[in-house]
Amino acid sequence: MKTARILHRSGGSNGTPQSRAVAILTLLLVLIPGCRSRGPSPSGAPASELTVSAAVSLKDAFREIAELYEARTGTKIHFNYGASGALQKQIESGAPADVFASAGAKQMDELASKGLIVPDTRTDFAGNSLVLIIPAKGPGPGSFSDLANPSVKKVAVGNPKTVPAGQYTEQTINKLKLLPQIQSKLIFAEDVRQVLDYVARDEVDAGVVYSSDALSAGDKVKLVARAPDDSHDPILYPIAVVRDSQQREAARKFIDLVLSAEGQAALVKHGFQAIK
Repeated sequence: MKTARILHRSGGSNGTPQSRAVAILTLLLVLIPGCRSRGPSPSGAPASELTVSAAVSLKDAFREIAELYEARTGTKIHFNYGASGALQKQIESGAPADVFASAGAKQMDELASKGLIVPDTRTDFAGNSLVLIIPAKGPGPGSFSDLANPSVKKVAVGNPKTVPAGQYTEQTINKLKLLPQIQSKLIFAEDVRQVLDYVARDEVDAGVVYSSDALSAGDKVKLVARAPDDSHDPILYPIAVVRDSQQREAARKFIDLVLSAEGQAALVKHGFQAIK
């Protein structure tokens, strides 16, 4: 084999320890390219891949935006979806990410306070609204106040400790003074799409999700009420480049596309509110 001949010439009895070490290192780099660490792209060369950690509610819209980005840049995007709070903790623990897109300001604020994002790349890129949904076959509550009715036994909501939608839901429930009547009915989910699944599978009587999630479910659920805007903080989605990204230029270009007319149109198509 060619590899064997290289080793024989470099590592024969007349080779120096230094030459043998170089030969071994060369062989490892040839045979095991996956061991190379991910580093910055060569000057002027495009990044080959980009990792975007994003709130799971963005999944459908970001898939469409990623197709545009990959077609134009040749850079492959790998998505890591989850609850914004869980993604925040991953970044704090050193998990690889180039871009972070959160469903709430709180998670981005905490990363910013620890110096884990590039400050001048942070921007709000979308809005959303909070809605009450029920299983498609019904019947069910027709308003948030109906959640207090004895006929309603289970209400799925995001865990407010890690899920921004859960935090907005908690604010709404408190604002409408419903907590004492429905606290024992609450079923906490690990992200907003899990809430959606509980309702779509008719495992609960109702759930609270974003309007974009309700739209993504099609006829699997019924949207019956929208939370009053003054019952919770404004629902805004921030995005930023992660400090440890080795692909900052490519990450900035992704954010630029999200903010572009095409990116905003994709977000609106999937139920989000455009940022003016």
